[in-house]
Amino acid sequence: MADDLGGQGQRRGSDLPALAAFPLRATDKLRYGDTDRQGHVNNAVYSTFLETGRVELLSSVAGGLAEPGAAFVIARLELDFLAEGLWPGVVEIGTAVETVGRSSFTLEQVVCQDGRVLARARSVVVQMNEQTRRSQPLGEDAVARLKSYIRPAATE
Repeated sequence: MADDLGGQGQRRGSDLPALAAFPLRATDKLRYGDTDRQGHVNNAVYSTFLETGRVELLSSVAGGLAEPGAAFVIARLELDFLAEGLWPGVVEIGTAVETVGRSSFTLEQVVCQDGRVLARARSVVVQMNEQTRRSQPLGEDAVARLKSYIRPAATE
């Protein structure tokens, strides 16, 4: 798990924003069952950590973002593993809105343990009409609330 992710358009681990840069923060307790044979937190568990951060935004903090008859679904998830997480302990999840589109928005997230960034993720979340199962435009209020969670450094 190197600091340099390599590849075009990817940032070095040392260039990642600190947890404090994210407007929303949540925590998850690590369970022994989250570990794998090597004794570190299993890669599949990171999706659950990211879900904790998303739910914090969609339900708890900004609740009621979805239009009536619509729900949010994940259309894309990019996840970079930067360091190993170890049990026991807790992880902190930082979440920010990166961009807001017509019917979707992109979240930037980090998963941290003891001040170290373990993983970085970007998720595209789409509002879907529950009857047609197709994308549906975000409401004006939802757009305004989502934009309030864009971190200033995200525009650099």
